[in-house]
Amino acid sequence: MNDSGNGKRILLLEIRSLKKYFPIEKGFFRKVVGNIKAVDGVNLSIKEGESLGLVGESGCGKTTLGRCILRAIEPTEGSIFFRLTDDKMVDLTSLGKKSLRAMRRYAQMIFQDPYSSLDPRMTVLDIIGEPLFVNNIAKGKELEDRVRELVKAVGLNVKHLKRYPHAFSGGQRQRIGIARALATGPKFIVADEPVSALDVSVQAEMLNLMQDLQEQFHLTYLFISHDLSVIEHISDRVAVMYVGKLMEMAETEELFLNPKNPYTEALLSALPKPDPDLKMERIILRGETPNPASPPSGCYFHTRCKYAKEICRRREPAWEEVTPEHFSACHFAKELQLTGVS
Repeated sequence: MNDSGNGKRILLLEIRSLKKYFPIEKGFFRKVVGNIKAVDGVNLSIKEGESLGLVGESGCGKTTLGRCILRAIEPTEGSIFFRLTDDKMVDLTSLGKKSLRAMRRYAQMIFQDPYSSLDPRMTVLDIIGEPLFVNNIAKGKELEDRVRELVKAVGLNVKHLKRYPHAFSGGQRQRIGIARALATGPKFIVADEPVSALDVSVQAEMLNLMQDLQEQFHLTYLFISHDLSVIEHISDRVAVMYVGKLMEMAETEELFLNPKNPYTEALLSALPKPDPDLKMERIILRGETPNPASPPSGCYFHTRCKYAKEICRRREPAWEEVTPEHFSACHFAKELQLTGVS
């Protein structure tokens, strides 16, 4: 976890009421009969130099949110403000193709699968060098020198520049993917489950590498994961997502010690305990995760929440600041005494 204070940082990214609905089509004429609400009204801000961890169970919309931010997929509604210069915030949703392409050098993505995210027909030199060439940043000898610097920075050997991805292990391939993301000199990186496909022993190496690179290249991360242990290690703040909505957001230590949302409490109860004498009741959520095509009324979590009352079924909770810099979407966030982990 990074130690620098969020209060001294300036805002890099601000998301307002972001939605991404995927239409459900039926029949010969592909009539739209409904929508899958993958991202449903998310408000989020990220400051320069911080790591924001985005956590939630599979299918909650984490990856969709990350891709919407980069406009790898088009949002349905909402605004995404990104700071290109010290005095200029740009709404990415309003950019045309030419302006968006120019912006993309400042915001990159590290993909989950190091096996399928690299072109098997390209060498390491070509894979890392392609963003430099496409964005007219470097060519020829200058491009090759820049690739060599990046390869060294991620802990690979420059003598392997002419090798193809199949010659590398999973961890080495992910290092190549990280080097490719760094090639254009980005400010902001969306890391989509970057260690989930790797062995546990390699995961720690990769997380430490990403923290070192963050300091070296002055990066800001949106780190997406379903693994709370990974999120705790790398994140300054944590946002918890459930069925397309944010449930809670706070500084990492504060969220782990003092959760303000029952869903966060349930997630934390599943964390492995390193101390065998430490007893904590595992919260087993009843029922199934709601269908994002037809979510329940009120609070989406009320169908599985042991604290739910009538108001939870009738009215959607507001996203509000419960304590300084600690946000939650729960009607009883200020009343419940929830159990965290130390």
